[in-house]
Amino acid sequence: MQILGIETSCDETGVAVVRDAVPRIRANLLHAQLADHAPYGGVVPEVAARAHLGQLDRLVRQALAVAGVGFGSLDGIAATGGPGLIGGVMVGVMLAKGLALARRLPFIAVNHLEAHALTVRLTDDVTFPYLVLLVSGGHCQLLIVEGVGCYRRLGTTLDDAAGECFDKGAKLLGLGFPGGPAIERLATHGDARRFPLPRPLKGRSGADFSFSGLKTALRERISTLGERLEHQDRADLAAALEVAIAETLADRTRHAIVQFRRRHPEGRHLILAGGVAANQRIRATVTTLAAEHGLEMRAPPVELCTDNGAMIAWAGLERLRLGLQDGLDFAPRPRWPLDPTAARARGAGVKA
Repeated sequence: MQILGIETSCDETGVAVVRDAVPRIRANLLHAQLADHAPYGGVVPEVAARAHLGQLDRLVRQALAVAGVGFGSLDGIAATGGPGLIGGVMVGVMLAKGLALARRLPFIAVNHLEAHALTVRLTDDVTFPYLVLLVSGGHCQLLIVEGVGCYRRLGTTLDDAAGECFDKGAKLLGLGFPGGPAIERLATHGDARRFPLPRPLKGRSGADFSFSGLKTALRERISTLGERLEHQDRADLAAALEVAIAETLADRTRHAIVQFRRRHPEGRHLILAGGVAANQRIRATVTTLAAEHGLEMRAPPVELCTDNGAMIAWAGLERLRLGLQDGLDFAPRPRWPLDPTAARARGAGVKA
């Protein structure tokens, strides 16, 4: 089985061809929009949608050429159907629908979060059930993955996601956009112990997250230094922020592991997924946590942690193998919770 996947949920245009035989990834092309959004210090939805529109046709043609296949060799067309910036999601969905209709192929609308949660099955031998810590720019969730389309949410962010905290922290430190990689680079030269920062919700019951207070604490630290903020100050603050985020993620995940073990004692894996999973300190922290609880930590390669077409194609393939596909009347969704039974969290900026 072979699927074309299209990702347009935020500021990266991804197109890939993936199959269920080795090698699984036949082509995986990505157009990043960093230069388009850098002047604004963050992603501008209208700019992102127009950039997707300008790149998609070219990327689809190139992906098929790299894979050495034509539309006749495809079994379906998958596209991110949400959640995400609705303008960009609409661009990808409409192209995918058009291709599916013209080529008489199944159309699969993929939940962007499900794609992140399933990516590890594209690269590793991981079976259901498993616990996933999904950490990205817009989302921070702990989920039990019991099967394709079957998720039980244990925790979510009550305000900012971890990726937002990285981006806003970088902006406060004058490091530019995107913030996560900039913080990580600078943190390697810093002393995380110099500026103590809080670990929000540490020790409290449950597995929800909160990062807005951490961002505020960083702003206050920077304010006390004023114009005296030197390069080493920035490096130490970056290190302190990175460690605080990593330890907060570990603390909340520890609570989720207990719930996961209680429900699925046979479960063997703790999965780290999403764009923030590319951070090496967070990978190391979660690896240690998993080992402490007798679990194996797995994470996709760094290039498959950030948004990409391969993860959409793979999720589409997993769904199509089960006979799941969508009608051409599918409506793109700015919000699309993986666990529809979970009570909606209450807080500023809640995503699900």
